[in-house]
Amino acid sequence: MRKTGFGIVVGWVLLLFCLPTRAQVGEHRTDLAIGVNAGYTMNQVTFEPGIKQSWKGAPALGFTVRYTCEKYFKSLCAVQMEVNYANLGWKEVIETSSDTYERDVHYIQVPFLARMGWGYERKGAMFYCVAGPQLGFCIGDNDRRSGAFDEMTLSLRPNRVYQQYDMPVENKFDYGITAGLGVELNSRIGHFMLEGRYYYALGDMYGNGKKDVFGRSANGTIVAKFTYLIDVVRTKK
Repeated sequence: MRKTGFGIVVGWVLLLFCLPTRAQVGEHRTDLAIGVNAGYTMNQVTFEPGIKQSWKGAPALGFTVRYTCEKYFKSLCAVQMEVNYANLGWKEVIETSSDTYERDVHYIQVPFLARMGWGYERKGAMFYCVAGPQLGFCIGDNDRRSGAFDEMTLSLRPNRVYQQYDMPVENKFDYGITAGLGVELNSRIGHFMLEGRYYYALGDMYGNGKKDVFGRSANGTIVAKFTYLIDVVRTKK
């Protein structure tokens, strides 16, 4: 699973880098825009055996670069790359005692996105979708806990799973697929975007072999974000 998933991500990256040079069958564009993004993430970690959780929320921010290469009929085609900081991890729902537990896992994430937009190119609103692979690297983690956390309360955990409390993140490198929908407002002073996105991790935070505690430990993230871009290079009409 891990090797197959990583192969999918590499294939996506290669395809995205080839798009600007291979797909010029419409109206050519050479628009380059750069800017910043900020938003909010809601994350859960899919564990096997399962651990009951609520969505863990945290702010996120980063930089965005977008290159628009073609207008094909009414579709505006672009590739986009971001470098983002996100605080993921998980927040447990413990119903068998008064214990509480939350883990922050800090990532630098780099999505490589194909983008298709429909609407007004220069002034006005545009609807768009994005999809592509995402790479990430864990730069640190920390936890917050309260309660007894003694042998009695731990023995009451569902599936008797409690090893995660003392396990640092084993696999620093994270990878997966992300996709989203958004609305963009284009104006003389720049591009304003509001977007919703979901990230599905193909890699696991911990080892998933037969002797490991978890067979699966992957992030799943809902992202709401705002992006502002300014034009650096713009195609003349």
